Amino acid sequence: MSIVERRDSNDVISPGSLVEVRDETWLVTSIDVTDDGPLFEVRGVSEFVEGTTASFYGNIDEVVVRRPEDTRVVTDSSPRYRSARLWLEATLRKSPLPIAHEGLTVAPLMLADDLPYQREAVETALDAERLRPRLLIADAVGLGKTLEIGMILSELIRRGRGRRILIVCPRHVLEQMQHEMWSRFAIPFVRLDSEGVQEVKQKLPATRNPFSYFEKVIVSMDTLKQDRFVHDLRHHRWDAVVIDESHNVTNQATQNNQLARVLAPNTDALILASATPHNGNNASFAQLISLLEPTAVTPEGEIVPEAVPRLMMRRHRYSDSVKDVVGEKWAPRKDPELLLVSPSTEETAVADEIASTWTHPPKGMGSPTSGSGAKLFPWTLAKAFLSSPVALRETVRTRLASLARKAGVDDVAGIPHSSSLAAERDALLRLDALNDACLPEGSPRSGKYKSLLDLLRKKGVAKKSPERVVVFAERVGTLGWLREHLIEDLGLNADQVDVLHGGLTDTEQQAVVESFKQSTSPLRVLVTGDVASEGVNLHQQCHELVHFDIPWSLIRIEQRNGRIDRYGQTIPPQITALLLNLEDVHGFKGDLRVLSRLLEREREAHTVLGDAASLMGKYDGDLEEKELVAVLQGAKDLDAVLPEVQDLDPDDDPFLAALLAGDHLKPGAGRTGHRASTDDPSRTGLFTTDADFLIAGLTEIYGEPGRPPENGGVSLQDERADGLISFAPSPDLQQRLRFLPQSYLKDRRVLERVRLTPDRRTAESRLRAALNDRTGTSWPDTHYLGPQHPVLDWISDRSLASLGRGEIFAVAGTVREPWVILQGSLVNRRGQTIASQLLGVADVDGTLHAIPHSSPAALFGEIGLGPDTIGVPVPESHEYDGLVARAVARARDHLEHDLAGTASADAERRAATWIADMDRWEKAAENRTGQSALFRTTKHVLEIERDLAVEMLPDRSFVRPLLVVVPAPNRK
Repeated sequence: MSIVERRDSNDVISPGSLVEVRDETWLVTSIDVTDDGPLFEVRGVSEFVEGTTASFYGNIDEVVVRRPEDTRVVTDSSPRYRSARLWLEATLRKSPLPIAHEGLTVAPLMLADDLPYQREAVETALDAERLRPRLLIADAVGLGKTLEIGMILSELIRRGRGRRILIVCPRHVLEQMQHEMWSRFAIPFVRLDSEGVQEVKQKLPATRNPFSYFEKVIVSMDTLKQDRFVHDLRHHRWDAVVIDESHNVTNQATQNNQLARVLAPNTDALILASATPHNGNNASFAQLISLLEPTAVTPEGEIVPEAVPRLMMRRHRYSDSVKDVVGEKWAPRKDPELLLVSPSTEETAVADEIASTWTHPPKGMGSPTSGSGAKLFPWTLAKAFLSSPVALRETVRTRLASLARKAGVDDVAGIPHSSSLAAERDALLRLDALNDACLPEGSPRSGKYKSLLDLLRKKGVAKKSPERVVVFAERVGTLGWLREHLIEDLGLNADQVDVLHGGLTDTEQQAVVESFKQSTSPLRVLVTGDVASEGVNLHQQCHELVHFDIPWSLIRIEQRNGRIDRYGQTIPPQITALLLNLEDVHGFKGDLRVLSRLLEREREAHTVLGDAASLMGKYDGDLEEKELVAVLQGAKDLDAVLPEVQDLDPDDDPFLAALLAGDHLKPGAGRTGHRASTDDPSRTGLFTTDADFLIAGLTEIYGEPGRPPENGGVSLQDERADGLISFAPSPDLQQRLRFLPQSYLKDRRVLERVRLTPDRRTAESRLRAALNDRTGTSWPDTHYLGPQHPVLDWISDRSLASLGRGEIFAVAGTVREPWVILQGSLVNRRGQTIASQLLGVADVDGTLHAIPHSSPAALFGEIGLGPDTIGVPVPESHEYDGLVARAVARARDHLEHDLAGTASADAERRAATWIADMDRWEKAAENRTGQSALFRTTKHVLEIERDLAVEMLPDRSFVRPLLVVVPAPNRK
């Protein structure tokens, strides 16, 4: 039986179809294949259910779609055929593009700079040769991975593959990610942080899965790991899942990895993002790659070499595809400054004690440490000392408490002198007393603190100055100590210095980050730990960063610097590091050289590679620190551990080779590069702009939309000449808007008045102005009216409801004989569109000719339907009902012989390729005896993917009449 001959009730339904269920009319938004039959997700169109959403099982409810042959033709008597144009525009907007359409359609029209290297990432994710959209975005810090994610999601939504989306990211960037997705891409996510979870609990019954209630959710990994959520996730499918900072899920023994393993098989699209995706362990990297494509890792656990460039994108600031396009939007950083600080007398005494007793004791004597970690603890003391006196005090006293527990006494004073722990206790007490002298009442006796104070004053930080600085330090104790003294010594108010660290709640962390972005915020100095080194944007109001202590890791230095050195930074960022000058202290002279070299190498790697992690080849901050400790101990050579960039050999490091190959692709590598133009085959030309579509829709619905609501309008203010449109949302629109970010709704009072701009420059200026808002919100007061804005979706639904069930309009146009415009689509077993085509079927002397068109704009232009059409009512339109029935039969015949054959063959070829890859993997696994956890997981996932490959095959086609066009009265 041919595809188009299937006529079961559910086989003529696809996304975009109007159906009748329980005596109401609904628009089908998506179809899921389940064990219980097809599940239709719908939105109400008829008056009683208008604007509501529901789900119906085809095997339980009677889901009826009117046969296209029975379509009735009605006359459009509205001005300039406004009703017909609105209905056609809405129908085509609601019709998903084919899932294999690779061209960019809506992403370049969103509120983000259209950069070629970001387009390339989107096109790679949409590659039709993939079973599912899967990609690791491994761009270096600062390139805009969040924007690439937003672009990919926008395109998936346009293809009907992005209704249910989950974003998982670090908790301190939840609001930042939510802000970017809504402000720039008009994708509304419900934020489930600690406050959001409480709101959900209040709205939903305890037994209700929150992920089935909210279509688009953003949540932190820490929150998602809660037992109640893990249970819900196992029974929920997503269209797309994004895992930001995905290097946190590579360790197979962690809950993070287990959660990722739950999510990966249950989502169509999977986007992983990390500037540091490799931790130096190929097995861990294989974990990441296997999440994307199970067969990319062999049964032996080896990564298939050609899979990495196919599944991973990696560019950096100085990549060929980046350096020439970022322009003034990314000012090159100034040369970093290393300030050698003279220690105080008290600090020198502490340094002498650490060197002579702990790190470099006289020959023949060892350090007083014993037990596990004895070799590393002296360097822990040295690192704490180089951070701050407070950090050292915290380290010493923690160790003393540990000694007391080991000895089984309440206080270290109770440790007997005969104990093996006594020597270490005495040395620690002696060091603690020396260190206490650096922390007297009043101003600290710390050369580094005094240097920081002088530096901040020199940079103009003051109570009434707008200058801002980010100060990084590792220890939480150091952060609080710095804040306390900076407030007093700089004469600042308490709210002008704040701290950010992992001990704060997620909402507290987000509040600090958002405040620092605001020019009107009193915050002048942000003292932060490395919690802010992942994903946080701090460049909006700041171009100065100070390392109060220097991390013993290239990765952490690079991550810190990337908070202000990133795309969007228009002022050359200045990086400054403070380091105690201890050349006169025996033992510390070499340490000084190591830390100085660390900063030099980070700068070199940043400039040449854009990736400091590749220099040491460890790809993990803790492993890098161990290497440096080995150098400090004299166990390894400094130049071997910290080589110069030109000494790197990609052949020695497969991951480095993959990184370098990512920007200099060889022929046949699988990527064709970015396209220059935007290709949206659904643009109709029926309205000049999205704003025109919105205004026409409001006029159609309300007649005179400028009237106040109590008089039947929406108080529309159409000021498009100034780039502004505003109106009072109707109750049904308010219901939809309640799923927008809650802080946005509250801060901008959106449920009272919607303020939009179709002009990108105006939208960008309002987004920048939000950073200067005196109310403290970073949400723009006027939102960009992009092609996927929820308001346009609402207008589309209202426009679809303007026609009765099974009706289409008749209009007069520039044709010589009557035409029927139809849409033919081929869908797979998941209800996703594989191919779609717009046809004009012309009745020439009783013979029907099917004329396919490349785009709606071309077709409507040919028949003379557009914004300037005069619009003459067609008399006796019902006489064309029979023509529609004949045209449907002709269109089906065309689909069978022209569209379905080619599209089906292409889809079947791709499915066969995917299945062949699975067959090869399973054949290679047949004789394997040892089975790792990854091996067992892959076996399970391949069973799911085999079913998926079958579901992606063509399943049914349908024809939808859209319009009848008759010759205009004066047409000869």
